[in-house]
Amino acid sequence: MLKLLLIFLSFTILYGNGYSLRKYSHVKEFYKDTLPIALKVGYKYNIPPASLLAIAGVESGYGRGYVAQITGNILSLGANKNDTALPPLYLPYSKKDKKILFDSNEIKKEKKENLIWKRQAKSYKKDYRPKDIRGKEKDFEYFKYNKPEKLKAYEENFTDFAVKFISYNSKFKPFREARAFLDNQVKKYGKDILLEKWLNEKFIEMIGGKPNSFNYRESWPKKVKYILNNAGLVELVKDIKLYHKSFEDAWKSKNDIIPKKKESKNEIK
Repeated sequence: MLKLLLIFLSFTILYGNGYSLRKYSHVKEFYKDTLPIALKVGYKYNIPPASLLAIAGVESGYGRGYVAQITGNILSLGANKNDTALPPLYLPYSKKDKKILFDSNEIKKEKKENLIWKRQAKSYKKDYRPKDIRGKEKDFEYFKYNKPEKLKAYEENFTDFAVKFISYNSKFKPFREARAFLDNQVKKYGKDILLEKWLNEKFIEMIGGKPNSFNYRESWPKKVKYILNNAGLVELVKDIKLYHKSFEDAWKSKNDIIPKKKESKNEIK
């Protein structure tokens, strides 16, 4: 009983810091993989890294969505005319696990009566798998068993967003305005301005929640900022970039500003 109490107290001390999403292991693992990439791409192309991480969390379910797992497209970018899109997939739904299965190894182990096969709608999302399997209905589990290649796909995905979407040449006004704003801020204050919380939030608001933006739904910027704040992504990136902390130490850092609060039933996890 004492041992359980001590574990509970340790957990409360560590995560009673305003960063409620940091208690989830899948959130931690996702950001452990993607943070170095977001920093690299963000600083190279003037995109706030923490916002990249927050958007990826929303769009991919922290890398757990089946389309993101198959394609490496964690930002859910649509395929342009020169890109290869993921085709409509014929995949089984597991009644036991309540999810779509895409790994042929897992599918083979399942009892037939537990699976409901269905043709999924075309996603129109860019497929980042190698050219010989890209856009084809095979090897859906490729990235699951090839982590180095998966991380390369993540970097290409982030770079596409930074270069092709947030661009002066974009046909969408919010993207052009966001590019001009970010470049102007970096020109005035230097690259480290990309780490500031107000700039991350403004960028998210500029590219979403309106027509002809990254996501037109008014709720989208709120969801992204929720993850930004409750995973402490701005602080996490600062701890690693400016204070040279290891990821593990930065993840455990406490927030002395945001008081502990009760979890929302609608918490995105």
